[in-house]
Amino acid sequence: MRIQELSVSERIVLAEKLWDSVVDEDASIELSETQTVELDRRLQAFLDDQDIGSSWSEVKGRITSKV
Repeated sequence: MRIQELSVSERIVLAEKLWDSVVDEDASIELSETQTVELDRRLQAFLDDQDIGSSWSEVKGRITSKV
């Protein structure tokens, strides 16, 4: 089967089935030591300042503004 010969909707269905097959196996993705350290650093930064970030409306406004 050549994937490019499938229609867009057929490729979407194929991608969904592929993703479902990964989830069904309850596969875990192992992180590298660097990734683990970075995630821990980011979590600690959040816990320290409790900055929840920007709301969607604020982000959308920044993206769509013509400044």
